[in-house]
Amino acid sequence: MRKSRLLAAIAPKTIQHYLAYMVAGLVLIQIAITWFLISDLTASMLREQIGQRALQTAQTIAQIPMISTELEREDPQGKIQALAERIRALTGAAYIVVGDVRNKRYSHPVLERVGQTFVGGDTGPVINEGRSYVSEAVGTLGRSIRGFVPIFSKNGAVIGFVSVGYLTTSVQKSIAEHMQRPLLFIALLTIVGFAITAGITRHLKKITLNLEPAEITNLYLERGAVLETIREGVIATDDKGEIRLANKAALAYTCFNSSELVGNLIDDVIPCAGLKHALTTGESEHDQERVVNGQELIFNIVPVMKDNAVKGLVASFRRKDELDRISHELSSIQEYSELLRGQTHEYSNKLHTIAGLIQIEAYQEALELVTRESSGYEDIIRFLNKAVPHPVIAAIVLGKFNRAMELKISFEIDLEGSMVDVPDWIKQEKIVTIVGNLLDNAFEAVLEQGKDRRHVFLSFTDLGNDIVFEVEDTGAGIPEERMDVIFEKGVSSKGTSRRGLGLYLVKQRLDELGGFISVSPGEFGGALFSVIIPKTRCIVR
Repeated sequence: MRKSRLLAAIAPKTIQHYLAYMVAGLVLIQIAITWFLISDLTASMLREQIGQRALQTAQTIAQIPMISTELEREDPQGKIQALAERIRALTGAAYIVVGDVRNKRYSHPVLERVGQTFVGGDTGPVINEGRSYVSEAVGTLGRSIRGFVPIFSKNGAVIGFVSVGYLTTSVQKSIAEHMQRPLLFIALLTIVGFAITAGITRHLKKITLNLEPAEITNLYLERGAVLETIREGVIATDDKGEIRLANKAALAYTCFNSSELVGNLIDDVIPCAGLKHALTTGESEHDQERVVNGQELIFNIVPVMKDNAVKGLVASFRRKDELDRISHELSSIQEYSELLRGQTHEYSNKLHTIAGLIQIEAYQEALELVTRESSGYEDIIRFLNKAVPHPVIAAIVLGKFNRAMELKISFEIDLEGSMVDVPDWIKQEKIVTIVGNLLDNAFEAVLEQGKDRRHVFLSFTDLGNDIVFEVEDTGAGIPEERMDVIFEKGVSSKGTSRRGLGLYLVKQRLDELGGFISVSPGEFGGALFSVIIPKTRCIVR
């Protein structure tokens, strides 16, 4: 329990703790490696230097004529011992031993060991080969580094050797003395490292908006989830225009895969989007139309600002036809709202009239007014209930009938028509779009005519293998040269102020249903639109 509490207490919780632990660990590892390398290098250098000193001292002693002379005489007066001790005192060596070829000592720091056999077992090369060298071995005084030099007679024969040694304990002491300054330097670097770490953690805390690692991770995951739930395409770039992220909707709208977008410059991938302009100016752009890979998209571009500097941008976009469709549907809803308001006002007036007739006891006139107003409406409702048992389709026809009454347009429906056999795969909403837009187009066409020439005719049938609609008006008709372009987006016969979207949507829905539409001069001088929708589902490739 205590161990777990201790681990929980020392576990990093903030970004400062993370960095402090990481840097502390790194510094300690560097100190250990640096100390090992420096101490090993220093020890090697000192051992080599001491070995060379021992060898040079031994070479100097071996060159003294008195040494070889007394060695040949077996030093009866102990002159070698006296000279060796004086030199040892001057050089600081642990010992200076002069021996003959039988390893008999003629000098030693311990006087009792003079005359005894040299210890170490490493005199072979100097006696047998006459070679100078440095070795490390354990002698009577302990482990030491010693240099061996042969002593030659006048005729060149090896008659003995000189060994000068330094104990390894004194070498270790010298190494420790030499390591004091590097150790101080390492300690200073450690303090500087922790000071820099403290500064880095404060700066990092500032640029991460005081967020901790766990919070940053959660934000990243939440951001990804939020982006994927947005139906709009979203692209974000850094201040250089390099794309940092793109959600799935963005990939679908631009027809790119992730590797083609993320990590590339925005102007290299989709230069036609014009997103780089917001990076250079820092200005937001809203509802800008761009064409990307043949797709008409509506862009909203917002630069990411910090300290009055552009740090990147975020662009969201959707297909223009989707927004156009929504806009058109909203316009239709507004029109229906206005229609209901107008009808409420009109029927309110008629109710007041009926009430007035009753009050003045003009009962016959009141009855005739009620009969006249209700008969036409009851007939159309009765017909739709029988011939069009599909509520959504019947509702659009009835709604347009009411609209025509408000606009003072004669709207005639072929009462011989039938719309009973509509397959389930044909969405009624698409038929609503087709019929509603064709009738709206016809209403607009006849409004330019005199009140006695405002006629619109609707017929439909589901007999056979196709569903057929025909809408005819008494308007001015469509010029021959415009017949081929009226279904294109933005094309309208009503002037440039109109959007030209209705017939475009009709054509789109028919393409989705596998149907087609034709336009020709009508019997009454206006335009006749004929729509054919096959009941058998076609797979459009």
